Amino acid sequence: MENNKDRSVPGKITLGDKKLQIYFINNLDKIYQAKLHLVKHLPEIADEAHFTDLRHAILETLEDVERQLARMDIIYTMLDAENGKGNCNGLIGLVDDAFADIKLHSKEPALRDMSIAFYMQNIESMEMASFQVLEMAAVKLKNKQVKQLIKENYDEAKADRTLLLLITAKYVMAKD
Repeated sequence: MENNKDRSVPGKITLGDKKLQIYFINNLDKIYQAKLHLVKHLPEIADEAHFTDLRHAILETLEDVERQLARMDIIYTMLDAENGKGNCNGLIGLVDDAFADIKLHSKEPALRDMSIAFYMQNIESMEMASFQVLEMAAVKLKNKQVKQLIKENYDEAKADRTLLLLITAKYVMAKD
């Protein structure tokens, strides 16, 4: 005889608080490790930027990432969790791809800057998506402080992406 208690009801997802917190921490670890990678590499990317506005936007993004990491440290403390070594190969790969593209266009400042802008916008988009999912999980965890800290990180990532889009548009529309 089949035990129906062990089977999931189609269309219904049940996730207990403990499993949800594990999920939350695991994904927080991933974005945290990716941001550590960014902090290490954003100054190098900024140095490669030819367009002054782009360089300033990258340095502003670096400051935002450092604030985001500080908020995430607070979240770890609030959840009595330690920062693990989350697998963030996708974002690290994106940063590494950006460096390869930058090197490919090393003698063409315009193409190099467009590559930087392209990759920076993609990185910010991935961060925004990650923070949105973590914010939803924080709501389910019923932790308003964690939700607020994640929302602040999302808002900064969104503002950085918007700034990069504006700079890209300005760069593309500039007269030769």
